[in-house]
Amino acid sequence: MAGSADWDGHPELLAVDSAPRPAYGTGSLADLLPTLAAGLGVPGMTAAITELTPADRVCVFLVDGLGWEQIKAHPDEAPYLTSLLGSSRGGTGTPLTTAYPATTATSLASFGTGLPPGAHGLPGYTVRDPATGGLMNQLRWQPWTEPSVWQPYPTVFELADAAGVHAAQVSSPIFQNTPLTKVALSGGAFHGRLTGEERMDLAAEQLAVGDRSLVYTYYAELDGAGHRYGVASDTWRGQLMYVDRLVQRLAEQLPPRSALYVTADHGMVDVPFDDEHRIDFDLDWELRAGVALLGGEGRARHVYALPGAESDVLTCWREVLGDRFWVASRDEAIEAGWFGPRVDERVYARVGDVIAAARDDVLIIASEREPKESAMVGNHGSMTPAEQFVPLLEVRS
Repeated sequence: MAGSADWDGHPELLAVDSAPRPAYGTGSLADLLPTLAAGLGVPGMTAAITELTPADRVCVFLVDGLGWEQIKAHPDEAPYLTSLLGSSRGGTGTPLTTAYPATTATSLASFGTGLPPGAHGLPGYTVRDPATGGLMNQLRWQPWTEPSVWQPYPTVFELADAAGVHAAQVSSPIFQNTPLTKVALSGGAFHGRLTGEERMDLAAEQLAVGDRSLVYTYYAELDGAGHRYGVASDTWRGQLMYVDRLVQRLAEQLPPRSALYVTADHGMVDVPFDDEHRIDFDLDWELRAGVALLGGEGRARHVYALPGAESDVLTCWREVLGDRFWVASRDEAIEAGWFGPRVDERVYARVGDVIAAARDDVLIIASEREPKESAMVGNHGSMTPAEQFVPLLEVRS
């Protein structure tokens, strides 16, 4: 949908403070593990999501790309998940929000550390590394950067393990030694299992190991199907049906005194393949003018200007995109709380000089420098409900 016209006949620009900021501190993905850990008696943890009731054994099943709105739109494919919608967020029937941007690296770091992006320092898919001046891909960790320097805070799993809670992660073996796992999810024991069924069975077993247990398990293929084929595709729907069965399988094996929480790192939107919906930065001389680096992703861009060109780039991006994107300077986005209540000094320069967050079903692609990402059907990253809202479905034994 296009922006409404003002008296001068020009599209009305989206105000920075009109963007729906994530619910940091009360109901965001970053608040989940601290709340659960507080219920397990881990020192220093705060139960920010006040609707949740403590349990002795807690399992979080995070499904990559399982947005709240996508579950609601597919009751036939996800009957078990649909039956749990009323249990979300302590029986309120409401979702959590992710962080901004709504992307895997940022969300997993927020989830695992209990911190918003401005603190943990993974504020996008790709961001500028101030030490090198080049882009750093925080999902693939390219180029290599020392993980403990990039993200120095302990994870909630590490703190729980130190407090005597049985902490365990059950995931694909390929994630065991990745830098993202190290900075976001390390702590306790890692158990690699290839199939979803194996993960569900072992997660249930790990819950029973301790009198106090915190177990995490993960499934990624729903997100991959959405990127490749879109959330309207038969392939994605088939993956959702499989996820539905996995959740029920795990729920039916919970040991006594357990709580299972099903959540996600983001939702997803399909974006049409035409020039109106996909704006190609590599072919647009206006958007390229004064830009040194293009970071982020199609719906959540970090734009790094040439020295002295910051104001001109901000003006241009607002004029070209400001009726479809929330376009902010670095300081405006920080002041509006997009990255949380604070941004650490080491993180400040990782954030773009200009931030562009999509409101409409549009992308800023880069067909030459990002050919794979530019070809994706399903996308995420911004602050719309389809991307931001994630479930917190609950099953207790």
